Amino acid sequence: MIRAKAIVEKASQEADSITLFYGDRFRRRIAMVSDGGIEFLLDLAEAIELMDGQFLALDDGRHIKITAAKEQLMRVRGNSQQHMARAVWHVGNRHLPCEIHADFIVLTFDRIIKDMLLGLGCTVEEFNAPFSPEGGA
Repeated sequence: MIRAKAIVEKASQEADSITLFYGDRFRRRIAMVSDGGIEFLLDLAEAIELMDGQFLALDDGRHIKITAAKEQLMRVRGNSQQHMARAVWHVGNRHLPCEIHADFIVLTFDRIIKDMLLGLGCTVEEFNAPFSPEGGA
Protein backbone atom coordinates (compact mmCIF):
# COMPACT_ATOMS: atom_id res chain seq x y z
CA MET A 1 0.00 0.00 0.00
CA ILE A 2 1.16 3.54 -0.76
CA ARG A 3 2.34 5.34 2.38
CA ALA A 4 2.34 8.98 3.47
CA LYS A 5 5.32 9.37 5.79
CA ALA A 6 5.72 13.15 5.76
CA ILE A 7 3.75 16.39 5.93
CA VAL A 8 4.93 19.30 3.75
CA GLU A 9 3.80 22.92 3.61
CA LYS A 10 4.06 23.28 -0.18
CA ALA A 11 3.84 20.97 -3.15
CA SER A 12 4.61 21.70 -6.79
CA GLN A 13 1.61 19.65 -7.87
CA GLU A 14 -1.48 18.44 -6.05
CA ALA A 15 -2.56 14.91 -7.00
CA ASP A 16 -5.75 15.07 -4.93
CA SER A 17 -7.17 16.33 -1.65
CA ILE A 18 -8.53 14.77 1.51
CA THR A 19 -11.26 16.51 3.51
CA LEU A 20 -11.13 15.77 7.22
CA PHE A 21 -13.05 16.82 10.33
CA TYR A 22 -11.00 18.09 13.29
CA GLY A 23 -11.28 14.74 15.10
CA ASP A 24 -9.76 13.01 12.07
CA ARG A 25 -6.89 15.50 11.66
CA PHE A 26 -4.87 14.35 14.70
CA ARG A 27 -3.43 11.03 13.59
CA ARG A 28 -0.28 8.96 13.36
CA ARG A 29 -1.17 5.76 11.52
CA ILE A 30 -4.41 5.02 9.72
CA ALA A 31 -5.62 3.83 6.31
CA MET A 32 -7.09 6.75 4.37
CA VAL A 33 -8.83 7.40 1.06
CA SER A 34 -8.47 10.76 -0.67
CA ASP A 35 -11.51 12.63 -1.98
CA GLY A 36 -10.73 11.25 -5.46
CA GLY A 37 -10.24 7.65 -4.31
CA ILE A 38 -6.47 7.31 -3.78
CA GLU A 39 -5.96 4.72 -1.04
CA PHE A 40 -2.91 5.14 1.19
CA LEU A 41 -1.60 4.52 4.68
CA LEU A 42 -0.82 7.54 6.82
CA ASP A 43 2.34 6.35 8.57
CA LEU A 44 3.92 9.17 10.58
CA ALA A 45 6.58 8.85 13.28
CA GLU A 46 4.26 10.48 15.84
CA ALA A 47 0.69 11.73 16.08
CA ILE A 48 0.45 15.34 14.87
CA GLU A 49 -2.36 17.62 13.82
CA LEU A 50 -2.87 17.64 10.06
CA MET A 51 -3.47 21.30 9.27
CA ASP A 52 -5.68 22.76 6.57
CA GLY A 53 -3.56 23.59 3.52
CA GLN A 54 -0.70 21.22 4.30
CA PHE A 55 0.16 18.28 2.05
CA LEU A 56 0.67 14.59 2.71
CA ALA A 57 3.74 13.44 0.77
CA LEU A 58 3.09 9.97 -0.64
CA ASP A 59 6.06 7.67 -1.12
CA ASP A 60 5.31 7.48 -4.86
CA GLY A 61 5.98 11.25 -5.20
CA ARG A 62 2.38 12.48 -5.27
CA HIS A 63 0.95 15.01 -2.80
CA ILE A 64 -2.50 15.03 -1.21
CA LYS A 65 -3.76 18.41 0.04
CA ILE A 66 -5.36 18.43 3.50
CA THR A 67 -8.66 20.32 3.67
CA ALA A 68 -10.45 20.99 6.96
CA ALA A 69 -14.11 19.97 6.65
CA LYS A 70 -16.91 22.29 7.69
CA GLU A 71 -18.36 21.25 11.04
CA GLN A 72 -21.32 22.30 13.15
CA LEU A 73 -19.88 24.84 15.59
CA MET A 74 -20.95 27.33 18.26
CA ARG A 75 -19.63 30.91 18.64
CA VAL A 76 -19.86 31.92 22.30
CA ARG A 77 -19.83 35.51 23.57
CA GLY A 78 -20.10 36.98 27.04
CA ASN A 79 -21.29 40.44 28.11
CA SER A 80 -17.97 41.40 29.80
CA GLN A 81 -14.41 40.13 30.14
CA GLN A 82 -15.20 38.68 33.57
CA HIS A 83 -18.33 36.98 32.23
CA MET A 84 -16.37 35.52 29.31
CA ALA A 85 -13.59 34.35 31.64
CA ARG A 86 -16.19 32.52 33.74
CA ALA A 87 -17.65 30.81 30.65
CA VAL A 88 -14.17 29.83 29.41
CA TRP A 89 -13.38 28.37 32.85
CA HIS A 90 -16.45 26.10 32.56
CA VAL A 91 -15.44 25.04 29.04
CA GLY A 92 -11.87 24.32 30.15
CA ASN A 93 -13.12 22.42 33.21
CA ARG A 94 -14.74 20.01 30.75
CA HIS A 95 -11.52 19.73 28.69
CA LEU A 96 -13.29 20.82 25.51
CA PRO A 97 -11.17 21.90 22.53
CA CYS A 98 -11.92 25.49 21.54
CA GLU A 99 -10.74 28.29 19.30
CA ILE A 100 -9.90 31.41 21.28
CA HIS A 101 -10.56 34.78 19.66
CA ALA A 102 -10.37 38.33 21.05
CA ASP A 103 -14.04 38.56 22.05
CA PHE A 104 -15.47 35.05 21.58
CA ILE A 105 -14.63 31.35 21.59
CA VAL A 106 -15.66 28.63 19.14
CA LEU A 107 -16.61 25.09 20.16
CA THR A 108 -18.00 22.09 18.33
CA PHE A 109 -21.77 22.01 18.66
CA ASP A 110 -23.08 20.13 21.68
CA ARG A 111 -26.66 20.63 22.90
CA ILE A 112 -25.75 20.10 26.58
CA ILE A 113 -22.80 22.52 26.45
CA LYS A 114 -24.95 25.04 24.58
CA ASP A 115 -27.60 24.84 27.31
CA MET A 116 -24.91 25.25 29.99
CA LEU A 117 -23.52 28.36 28.27
CA LEU A 118 -26.99 29.84 27.77
CA GLY A 119 -27.65 29.16 31.46
CA LEU A 120 -24.51 31.15 32.27
CA GLY A 121 -25.97 34.07 30.29
CA CYS A 122 -23.77 33.73 27.20
CA THR A 123 -24.84 34.36 23.63
CA VAL A 124 -24.45 31.22 21.51
CA GLU A 125 -24.58 31.33 17.70
CA GLU A 126 -24.56 28.11 15.66
CA PHE A 127 -22.73 28.03 12.32
CA ASN A 128 -20.76 25.73 10.00
CA ALA A 129 -17.05 26.20 9.30
CA PRO A 130 -13.72 24.38 9.61
CA PHE A 131 -12.66 23.93 13.26
CA SER A 132 -9.08 24.67 14.35
CA PRO A 133 -8.88 24.74 18.15
CA GLU A 134 -5.89 25.67 20.30
CA GLY A 135 -3.19 23.03 20.46
CA GLY A 136 -2.11 21.37 23.68
CA ALA A 137 0.39 22.99 26.01
